[in-house]
Amino acid sequence: MENIELSHRKRNSPASSGPLLPIASSNWAESAALDEPSPISGHVPSNTISEKRSLSFGELSPVDRKNFFILVLLYLLQGIPVGLAFGSIPFLLKTKLSYGQVGIFTLASYPYSLKLLWSPIVDAVFNRDFGRRKSWIVPVQSVSSMVLLYLGSSAEVLLEDAEKNLGTITLMFFTLVFLCATQDIAVDGWALTLLSHEALSYASTAQTVGLNTGYFMSFTVFLAFNSPDFANKYFRAEPLDTGVISLSQYLTLWGWIYLIMTILVGLFMREERHRTDEGGIKTVYRSMYNMLRLSNVQILIIVHVIAKIGFQANEAVTNLKLLEKGLSKEDLALTVLIDFPFEIIFGYYAAKWSTGSKPLRPWMWGFLGRIGAAILSMLSVVAFPRSGKVGLGYLLIIILTHVLGSFMSTVQFVSINAFHTQIADPLIGGTYMTTLNTISNLGGQWPRIIVLYAVDWFTTASCRPDPATRDKHPLFEPFSCVAEASKEKCRVLGGQCNIDTDGYYVANIVCITVGLVLFFGWIKKKMTYLQSLPTASWRVE
Repeated sequence: MENIELSHRKRNSPASSGPLLPIASSNWAESAALDEPSPISGHVPSNTISEKRSLSFGELSPVDRKNFFILVLLYLLQGIPVGLAFGSIPFLLKTKLSYGQVGIFTLASYPYSLKLLWSPIVDAVFNRDFGRRKSWIVPVQSVSSMVLLYLGSSAEVLLEDAEKNLGTITLMFFTLVFLCATQDIAVDGWALTLLSHEALSYASTAQTVGLNTGYFMSFTVFLAFNSPDFANKYFRAEPLDTGVISLSQYLTLWGWIYLIMTILVGLFMREERHRTDEGGIKTVYRSMYNMLRLSNVQILIIVHVIAKIGFQANEAVTNLKLLEKGLSKEDLALTVLIDFPFEIIFGYYAAKWSTGSKPLRPWMWGFLGRIGAAILSMLSVVAFPRSGKVGLGYLLIIILTHVLGSFMSTVQFVSINAFHTQIADPLIGGTYMTTLNTISNLGGQWPRIIVLYAVDWFTTASCRPDPATRDKHPLFEPFSCVAEASKEKCRVLGGQCNIDTDGYYVANIVCITVGLVLFFGWIKKKMTYLQSLPTASWRVE
């Protein structure tokens, strides 16, 4: 799985009431960070949660406990399609497509990085009689269920000829992720009123539990149960060439669950009426424009746009390369599963390190740590067993490199969010935080497709006759076999596809070099400067 980070959405105020924790391991989140709903007016209520004693879950009222579980279910539904789009589908596609073609599919994940563009609309346009949040959640989930059911009836056919149907597959999952991103905006806003003021801190807990559960069901659990090897090893006396559950069955199952949950929410969930701000959509966009005119914000934006180039090849390609070399999907799923609890622990301590007068110091150390993790991950690919059999020792190396990369990613993520919290202008706190987080997430998305194409571009491979059958094919002419179709042609002809230059190593070395040059040449100096500025330097006039 690509190393992505996911943040808790800030609630109501730019002041944090506690440590910021990542809500998904390995970064599906850098592209999917959860930013707070933009307030329609510039006023941001003061944070009073931290002034009250934290309630244990058992002390919550029965209504709050019920609403907490409803939020968990709503967030879980979001995590199901996102886990497929960010996790499982790229791995299923890689067996049939080149890296560049898989890069095209990554466009499907962009709505989570661009939802800032329409979040003010979701916050401002609604039917008062039906409910401010239900006006979006019910229709969006209904359409999502239809898309899932359609994909359930056609996914296997589309994947059978993935190269021909790549545009359709990408468009369908782009639509699904767009719907999930829109639902996310509405659910986050509803969480602020669905729970009582005393229980509001549990909104982030519901988000963490729900999104992670959904994501790992669609990535870790699905990949394992979709694997014939896993099914034959643990569930069958007679081996078969299919897994316990197919992609079509999985999509159809969740399509019906989506529909049932939507009906229940529409019929039985009542939404209390709350006073809404009258500033309108234009107010939010005007606040964003005024903020983007600040020179310090512009410097920070440039850093966000270029800072993640150094680790892109590692986080976008390493896992795909390991699968290509022979690592089983269930072993990779196990690695991600083990990685998850460490993410939560790392997030807690990273939040503590990011306090004080130099909140960006952990971010800068995390940058170098991610570069180091990229180097170690590349070496682990070099050391992949030639026999193709992965033993416990090598699997532990893979797990350790994953944990190291996740640790450094979490340190960076928590540190930059703590910095965003400190500098956000309280008058437009929601808009400020959402804008910075969205641009940060986009910085992790835009290089991905370029890097995946670069892997193919730098790779040279040729199909040559197998020495054992050379005499049977005297007229065999060597040809390039970089693309999956060429590799298949080579196999049909009985040849061997030999990689002369592996573009993964070239792309990774280029990314690491560019990252180090940018860091020591410009980023480090600018981030040190930005963290030294007084808060007044970040205020909108």
